[in-house]
Amino acid sequence: MYNLLAKSEQLVRYTATQYSRYLYTTVRWDNRLIGIKGARGTGKTTLLLQRLKSLQLPAAKAAYFSLDDIFFTQNLFADVAEQFYREGGKMLFLDEVHKYPGWAREIKNLYDFFPDLQVVFTGSSIIDLAKEEGDLSRRALMYELQGLSFREYLGLSGIVNIESLSLQDLLHNATAIRDLFPADFRPLAHFRTYLSQGYYPFFREDPEGFHQRLAQMVRVVVEYDMAVLKGFDPRNARKLLQLLFILSANVPYKPNLTQLAQKADVHRNTILNYLVYLENARLIRLLQASGAGLSLLQKPEKVYLNNTNLAYALSGEPPNTGNLRETFFFSQMQSLFSVTAPSQGDFLVDNQYLFEIGGKQKTYDQIAGHPNSYVVRDDLEYPVGKFFPLWVFGCLY
Repeated sequence: MYNLLAKSEQLVRYTATQYSRYLYTTVRWDNRLIGIKGARGTGKTTLLLQRLKSLQLPAAKAAYFSLDDIFFTQNLFADVAEQFYREGGKMLFLDEVHKYPGWAREIKNLYDFFPDLQVVFTGSSIIDLAKEEGDLSRRALMYELQGLSFREYLGLSGIVNIESLSLQDLLHNATAIRDLFPADFRPLAHFRTYLSQGYYPFFREDPEGFHQRLAQMVRVVVEYDMAVLKGFDPRNARKLLQLLFILSANVPYKPNLTQLAQKADVHRNTILNYLVYLENARLIRLLQASGAGLSLLQKPEKVYLNNTNLAYALSGEPPNTGNLRETFFFSQMQSLFSVTAPSQGDFLVDNQYLFEIGGKQKTYDQIAGHPNSYVVRDDLEYPVGKFFPLWVFGCLY
């Protein structure tokens, strides 16, 4: 265990704290059991280490363990955690918990048997706590870490720092938006870069190799991370990758399940399961029709990639501009609100706000009859009447 504590101290020592993600100030850190889910590459580990560093406690009191450490292939996590507690440990920050067999049951036991031990854990967006052995869903306070918003990208890049906006303020106090930014701020140039490589925090490490690394990460998610899914046969990973690449070349895709099944060489009844798997892995987003039921296995109205960076990494050709517009808007809004496909317009948010997405030629005519309707265009720098710039919807978290 002492080697683990030494690793924890070293990681904390080298963790930068100049910038923290939106979720850092949202998490109720005093809760006994906290879980943070999220897609691979979104910054969950950094979030844990920043919190641990802020406590300024020795590793013997508050420690970080990654459960995919080779140490845990030969040592039981339960024994290590009990030893840590018996020797005075008070807080455990556990990373990559889904890599350890039986992790949910062991964390449940820590919660039940050591009431003064606080546990914060991170895991893949794929995991469903209610289906895990031990059922932590009634014990853990759960959060999900999204990828970088455009606002966070601007801050992390050192371009400009602003507070997040509420949707109400954005729509009803639009004239004040310009005053939040420096006079010389030109959002559109930065926005184009964000669409290509701004959603994942690791863009700073190697901008030139970003898309290659992202494509490799997608393969790891499908071939390795999805193995924890109940009912998923890892031997079908290749077909799932094939399906993802088919979708990436056709998004936004209005599903024809029979045709899609033929292209991916899987049974038609399997396609919906595969779409749900890819959505849970945060590789795609499924847009359901407004008024549709809540069944997981229903045909979506449209299929999108999870974020615009994936469009650049997975497609062999430059992404379609219309696809990028809709994917960006959907990805930013769905992180905070219910988003569905209406009969008119492109997106209905919280069953209240109707949005039509387009370029400089887009008019208001198609949605003029709806009381809370807005046109979102990618050529605008700032709002003008009922016309809003696309980029500003990336400032909501």
